[in-house]
Parts: sequence; structure tokens; C-alpha cells
Amino acid sequence: MTVRELVEIGPGKIVARGWRLSEVALVPTRRTRDIDDVSTEWQLDAYRFEIPAVGHPSDATMSPTSVIEMGRLGGLGVLNGEGLWCRYVDPNSLLKELADTPAENAIERLQEIYAEPVKPELIAERIAELRAGGITTAIRFSPQHTAELAPLAVEAGVDLLVIQGTIVSAEHVSSGGDVLNLKQFIADLDVPVVVGGATNYKTAMHLMRTGAAGVIVGVGSDDWSTTDTVLGIDVPMASAIVEAAAARRDYLDETGGRYVHLIADGEMTNSGAIAKAIACGADSVMLGSILADAAESPAAGAWWHSAASHPKLPRGRFRPGDSGDVEVPDLEAILYGPSNSSDGSQNLFGGLRRAMAKTGYTTVKEFQKASLVTA
Repeated sequence: MTVRELVEIGPGKIVARGWRLSEVALVPTRRTRDIDDVSTEWQLDAYRFEIPAVGHPSDATMSPTSVIEMGRLGGLGVLNGEGLWCRYVDPNSLLKELADTPAENAIERLQEIYAEPVKPELIAERIAELRAGGITTAIRFSPQHTAELAPLAVEAGVDLLVIQGTIVSAEHVSSGGDVLNLKQFIADLDVPVVVGGATNYKTAMHLMRTGAAGVIVGVGSDDWSTTDTVLGIDVPMASAIVEAAAARRDYLDETGGRYVHLIADGEMTNSGAIAKAIACGADSVMLGSILADAAESPAAGAWWHSAASHPKLPRGRFRPGDSGDVEVPDLEAILYGPSNSSDGSQNLFGGLRRAMAKTGYTTVKEFQKASLVTA
């Protein structure tokens, strides 16, 4: 297990020092590489991707159309199996309404719209739609509804199952007797599972021991998340990834070579953050609000986390959609450029490739060994 720097904040209370991605930076080596020799490919189970990018399963960004486009461009889009596309036959009018909704009224309206129940037949229809697009298909369910809904997705032919909540444990215990034992559940499935979020060594190790193919690291924190102010939970991403990577190394030894992929979810605001997340040990990153600006995003620039629509305890702010006079890049420009911005919000993976080249690495796996420094 890793040893963290400890700080005494008062008599009898010791806390661990954590680091955000913005607080660390890459250190170049004595060698640089030609950018044409750099590869950003990664593979999850049997599925290969051109870029280490996973679309965060928010209805603001991931519709069947944008999921297919994400797959066509070499990443992995994830549809929310409890989102609007599995509650309404055609939610486009609702998404347009949300894009035009003032921020001060948005949470209440989100709660009303998401009160519509999930329709099992729509899960099968959406997966069929994704499969027809010729991409690797992935769908997300919350831990609370995985046992009920995941078998429907598997029966419909989904390739990858994502079990994602704010915090996910290997075994959720309830005094009411309802228990989701992930290890048993995953063992009974015929598809690879990605599960999370984990925020530390112990949780990551427990999730790896369930047999998951991938572990999501982080709680999706960004400027629009209120998990910190509502729940008091906010683990800095650099530290969370490094701890999960340490757990992966120990799990690799424990199992004699079983590798579990880490997907970093949180603080992904620019290409530099993506590079630093991978240098910390991530295999891929989950992209959320940064994709909301894409022309293909169904909510026209609006952004919200899935937890923002929680009926009793919403955890997220709402970002309204773009005004009509804003120049909107397409998804390809955000992922691959060319960029007309110098803030790292476009050509994300061109930025990653250049960071790898300038620090002397040619593969994502090698880049995980890059040196980091903090002030």
C-alpha cells in the first residue's frame, strides 16, 4: 500500500495530503520522440480503441448518435441506461427545452423530467441502435439498479457494462437485506464490466477483486459537481489515480498477471489534465463537460451530471446551453483538432500525443512511467 503525506490539522486529527492534477506537471526526459511515432491506442478486454477516451454517460453529451460518433472517432461512448434515452421514445424536445432553461430553474425541471420511469424495452432498442452503428457498445447503470436492468442489456447484446455511482463498493450492505455482491454478479455475466468510482487504494483493490475489467477512479468532479458541498466528498484526482495504480500493481502480483484498466473521471478540463492523468497511472480518461461543447452533443452546450437530477438530494449545478451566435466545434475537432483555441479544450489527443513525444514516450503504457513534479 502507498504511504501518503500526513498532516495534523488539530489535536488528534491527522489527514492525508492529496494532490490535484493542476498541482503536478510532467518532467521531460533526456529523450524526445517524433510525434508520428506516438500511439494513443489502448485496449479494454477484447476491444481496442484509437484514443484513451470514454464519454461520461450524461444525457447532456451522450445520445445514441453521439455515442456512435464517439466510437467512429476511435473512443468509447457510454449511454446512460437510466437516462432520458431509456425513459422516453424521443427525448430531443426535452433536451432542447433543457438547453434553453435558466440555471436557477434547471434542477427542479430535471427532477420532473427524470421522474419518468426507465422502460426496459427502450434499453434493448438503444443497444440495437448502437450495434447497428458498428461500434463497441457500452451502457451504464447505477449500483442500485444494476441487478434489475443489466441482464436486459446483456440479453440485447451490449459489449461492455459500466456500473457507476458517486462511490461504489465491492459489496453494498443494507439493513433491509438488499445486497449487491459485485464479485458474484460479475462472475455470472458474459460481458466485461467497468465499475466505479473508487477514490483510494483499498476501494480500488476491492473492486479489482470483483473481477472487473476496469475501475473508474474519481467521482466525476468538475466545476459543475456539488458532491463536495453536498456530501463533503472530494478526493484530488492525481492522488486518487496514483493510489489506484498502486493497488493495480499489487493486484497484478496477487493474481499472477491479471491487469485491470483504470479510467480517470474528474478534473478533465483540458489536454494537459489528460496527459497528467495518464502519467499518474490511468489507462484512459472519462470526458464529461468538455464534450458538451461539441456540435453533436444533444443538449446544445448545456451540461449536468446524472446526480443533478436526484429526486431527493441533487448533486450538481446546471450549465445552460450556448447562445446561437457561439461558434461550436464538432466532436472530431475537440478530440483531434484542428484547434482554434489555445486553452487545451480542443484537439485533446493531439495535445496528449505531443506531451508524450516531448517527454520521450511512444505508448500510453510507457507514458504511465513519466516523471511528475509539484511546486
